[in-house]
Amino acid sequence: MSNAQPRQGERSTWSWWYLLFLIQFVAVLWPPFYNKVEPALFGIPFFYWYQLACVVVAAVMTAIIYVLTER
Repeated sequence: MSNAQPRQGERSTWSWWYLLFLIQFVAVLWPPFYNKVEPALFGIPFFYWYQLACVVVAAVMTAIIYVLTER
């Protein structure tokens, strides 16, 4: 079994920045929140452009978290 504490010279595998992944998860967790047509964006119903926006935001947040936690 591995130790929960990092050894001297090793970095911890946990960071508080990882909690930002919860935002991504919660944003798409409850479909009734975004299961509607209005407001449409360039004729695209809210349901579709919201999901596409969540993909873009998730990619950007993942990149930011990676940069902040990588050493």
